[in-house]
Amino acid sequence: MFIIVFKYLLPKGYRGITLFPFIFLLRKEDKRNEVLVNHERIHIRQQLELLILPFFVWYGVEFLVRFVQYRNRREAYHNISFEREAYAEEKDLDYLKKRSFWYFLKFI
Repeated sequence: MFIIVFKYLLPKGYRGITLFPFIFLLRKEDKRNEVLVNHERIHIRQQLELLILPFFVWYGVEFLVRFVQYRNRREAYHNISFEREAYAEEKDLDYLKKRSFWYFLKFI
C-alpha cells in the first residue's frame, strides 16, 4: 500500500480514493488522519478479496443500482455495500485485524 497526495485525481468533494495498491489523498495533512486512512485501507482489503478488477465492476454496477433506487448520486454512493462497511468501521483502527473474509456482503 502506498499513500500519495494527488488532489487532481479525486472527484470534487472527496478526500481520498483507493486504486490498489495506492491510496490517493487530497491534502498532505490527510496522511495523519487515522480514520480516513483506515477507511481507505478497508477498501484495499475489499479490492484484494475480489481480485481488484471485479471489485470495480461490482462497485460500478452497485452504484448504478443504488442511483436508480435513490435517484441521488451522493446517497447512491453512501449506500454501496463497500462504502457502508468502510464508513461503519472506519473508526475501529483494529478492524482489519478481526474482519472476516468478504464481510462487505453483510452491508448489501
